[in-house]
Amino acid sequence: RHNLRRTGAPGTVRHASLPFSLPFQLRLLAGSSTFAASTHALTICILSGSTRTSGPPRPVLSDRVTQYIESAVSKRCSNVDGIPLHDVSVIQARNSLPLLERPHFTYAPSQVPKELQDIHETLSNADAYIVITPEYNHAPCPGLLNMMNHFGSSTFSFKPSGIVSYSAGQWGGTRAAHSLRPFLSELGCIPVSAMVHVPKAMDVFDENGCVIASDSSKKDDDEEERWDSYVDRMLCQLEWWGEAAKRHRDVVDPLKKSPAFSKSPSERNAPGGK
Repeated sequence: RHNLRRTGAPGTVRHASLPFSLPFQLRLLAGSSTFAASTHALTICILSGSTRTSGPPRPVLSDRVTQYIESAVSKRCSNVDGIPLHDVSVIQARNSLPLLERPHFTYAPSQVPKELQDIHETLSNADAYIVITPEYNHAPCPGLLNMMNHFGSSTFSFKPSGIVSYSAGQWGGTRAAHSLRPFLSELGCIPVSAMVHVPKAMDVFDENGCVIASDSSKKDDDEEERWDSYVDRMLCQLEWWGEAAKRHRDVVDPLKKSPAFSKSPSERNAPGGK
């Protein structure tokens, strides 16, 4: 098992490609009230990096943060009927893949282990990623990097990502989050500028991923609204770039002009010299 689950509305209709350039399409669609008023459905994959199952310190925080982020994405609805807008999947690094020995792209297509192939298909089908990490020694957790390093950059490229970090201390994993930016950029899933940092996460979310009121004299709804507003900035950027990239992939295959490396890392070398 690789601890993958899905929420949201499956079977959403993909927009038909138009035989025009993306800027022309956007100008053409800008007059449509539907385009201007709503964000279209995306397939969003949440990658939760922690592999911890017990403490001390206690409690283990990864599930709390992941459940809150999953809920925040799922609450973004397509209409007043409350139907979830996005198809959301969650991949937990915990118990998902062993320590990297052989990445996905080194196998012949018919020889890829099923578990590895299932995760690859989920990642490949995503339009955007949300990457969640605690901070270990000023760095992202190794379980997250191990899981993502099983796959080549062509799995993730030409899509946006959002970063969520957390810690039991006062800094909210900010140093781990900034360390993730070049890693995600190299994979081709460029991180949006807005990040989410959760300090003292055990005092922010309960075991069900619900916001805990910081002051007993205030309503829980007030605290939840503040956190939703904070996370909304990252999600709005992720949706904007995710929709733009998805629309353009319908028009132009990005791997046609920028193909995936297929033989060796030397394919990226500058010309000249031996």
